[in-house]
Amino acid sequence: MIDNTGNTVELSKNKDLEKSTKKLTKWKNEPTITELKEDYMNSKSYHDAQVTKIDKWLDALEITGSSKIKEVSNKSKVQPKLIKKQAEWRYSALSEPFLSSPDLFEVNPVSWEDRKAANQNALVLNNQFYTKIDRTQFIDNYVRAAVNEGTAIIRSSWAFQEKEVEVTKPIFEYQEMPMSEEIMQQIQQLQQMKVEEPDSFTLIDPAVQETLRIFEEENRLVAVQQVGEEVVKEMKTIVNQPELSICDYRNVIPDPTCEGDMSKANFVIFKFESSYAELKATGMYKNLSKLKQDNKEGLSHNDSKILNLDDSKVDDVEVNKGFTFSDNSRKKFMVYEYWGFWDTTGEGDLTPFVATWVNDTLIRMEENPFPDGNIPFIFVPYLPVKNSLYGEPDGALIEDHQKIVGAVTRGIIDLLALSANSQMGMPRGILDSVNKRRFLAGEAYEYNAQSGMNPQQAIFMHKYPELPNSALQVIQLMNNEAEALTGVKSFSAGGITGTSLGDSATGVRGALDAASKREMGILRRLASGMTQVGKKIISMNSEFLEEEEIIRITNESFIPVRKDDLQGNFDLKLSISTAEVDNAKAQELAFMLQTMGNSIDPSLSKLILVEIARLRKMPDLAHDIENFEPQPDPFQEQMKELEMQKIQAEIGLLQAEAAEKGGRSMLNEAKIPVEAARQAKLQSEADNASLNFMEQQDGTKHYRDMEKEKLRGDSVIQNTSAAKAADMELAVTNNIMNALTNLGKPTQGTK
Repeated sequence: MIDNTGNTVELSKNKDLEKSTKKLTKWKNEPTITELKEDYMNSKSYHDAQVTKIDKWLDALEITGSSKIKEVSNKSKVQPKLIKKQAEWRYSALSEPFLSSPDLFEVNPVSWEDRKAANQNALVLNNQFYTKIDRTQFIDNYVRAAVNEGTAIIRSSWAFQEKEVEVTKPIFEYQEMPMSEEIMQQIQQLQQMKVEEPDSFTLIDPAVQETLRIFEEENRLVAVQQVGEEVVKEMKTIVNQPELSICDYRNVIPDPTCEGDMSKANFVIFKFESSYAELKATGMYKNLSKLKQDNKEGLSHNDSKILNLDDSKVDDVEVNKGFTFSDNSRKKFMVYEYWGFWDTTGEGDLTPFVATWVNDTLIRMEENPFPDGNIPFIFVPYLPVKNSLYGEPDGALIEDHQKIVGAVTRGIIDLLALSANSQMGMPRGILDSVNKRRFLAGEAYEYNAQSGMNPQQAIFMHKYPELPNSALQVIQLMNNEAEALTGVKSFSAGGITGTSLGDSATGVRGALDAASKREMGILRRLASGMTQVGKKIISMNSEFLEEEEIIRITNESFIPVRKDDLQGNFDLKLSISTAEVDNAKAQELAFMLQTMGNSIDPSLSKLILVEIARLRKMPDLAHDIENFEPQPDPFQEQMKELEMQKIQAEIGLLQAEAAEKGGRSMLNEAKIPVEAARQAKLQSEADNASLNFMEQQDGTKHYRDMEKEKLRGDSVIQNTSAAKAADMELAVTNNIMNALTNLGKPTQGTK
């Protein structure tokens, strides 16, 4: 096969050597090194073309390589760094939104069941970025790679390291115990505590924990007692955290057929320098003994071609063509790491895997160890290009403007250099040798008055010629055009000012809004890349973290987070904004606060002040305002207490008056039925007297008296009869009882 340089590339090895190579997996269809190298060579032309573009952009940025001004005798070599100036304004504007807050990520649950897991993931993720990862350096490299190269390539991985240490462990004695209902209830309570309150379970007696462990593992009940301690050796985790790195664009070769979508990429090849000792220390590579024997020359100057570097850039990646280590263990060589998908079963289903080779030796072949199964590379474009993983920097837009500014600047310098600046000319004979020396030394001198020439008029002073306005206008025009293309406004002399935008504040605000919108677009793309990074770390945390992680919230507050609590479905986002947008929001809130004046509720005013402080990038002030509780004035508090007592006394007086009036009303209401009863009694007595008089007159009273006597006699007779009946019933009853009592007794006269 012929590569893009016209050199013949040998892809296949000797067939006998390939057949003799031991397989590294048990896959039915394991890829060969020849097949992997074919992907590398087929994608190399696409990669080399992109590398050439980025090299050209970086040359224009630093005025090196192809952009370096050629030396011409007696000519200026000055080239103003217009692209560099624009980039320096970009760096801080894009990095500050990621560094201004200690909490970079916001994790939201997809469903209500994942609320706790979302909070736990947010704590772990932000803590890792704040303490485990050098966030400042990573964000700076991230932003600078995007601004300078047009694309930031992020590689995510997991770092794990452990060592053997001595620890003290308890010594237990065991004794069998009979099962009982009470003990089983206690065991069930311990199991419930272990599941629902794991933090509390870890605080109970170790002997009790051991009892539960034996019961769960061996299904038997034993009494455990600690009888001593012993020192044992065990492996202790030293490093267990995610790692992020910004890759050199020369060393990452993506699948050119993915059409700008990494989810469609079938592979990404990563190149890096290493040595036998470094690879052995990782413990993940095989066939290293063969590699040590084959690597006799180490990394030579020819390997710089593999790195896609010319001679001027060899030192940039620390490859010294004139130096190599004498021992095989430290000799440097190029390692190729293939991340992609392969039909390992031969049935048409792709499996994520990783393979590594050096020269013609495969040293690693395994399934993708990351839980998401995706390629661990993220391409983040600065200015997106359709159907491409790579983007463009600002330098690609204003490269010609920089050249024009440089050409005009060098012309001005050359023009000024040709002038005899500060030279003086005078007529011969106006000064003798002595006075001429005094004149040049700046002392008082005498001139020849007989010559008839006034020194003020006769002596001529040379100076720089007037610069053409057209040249200055061209420079200003190019600067303005560059600022319009990039959206970076340099508020300096000759740049964008209030005058150039108009006298009205609307014009200035409109230009700032346009620049902010462009900057926000760039920030959103960078934030999208960081969101992908966060999702990868969340997936790795749920797989590789220790069973429990202690997260520091404050200097005195720590929260334990368990790995099982990190699983769930989440939405991840970053809250970012530019300084201009935040400033506009802060001004709107301040105006709102001023408009409402003293009528606003103090708690609402506090919320607005906290938000203004956050927008102004003053988190400490926002925290102090949020937690501020004003100390009350003792005099004012005493006055309030006295006023409250006065009000309470007035209320008590009003209540007493109301009670008094209520009592009077109840008394009056109680007198009404008494008077009514009295009136009814008098009326009844009058009615009885009238009735008696009428009955005496007509004989009714006498007749009624006779009837009463008759009824009284009948009642006596009835009572006498009832008494007799009762006596008879009692006698019968007694007889029955006596009969029952004497039942079964012998009668008199019987034998």
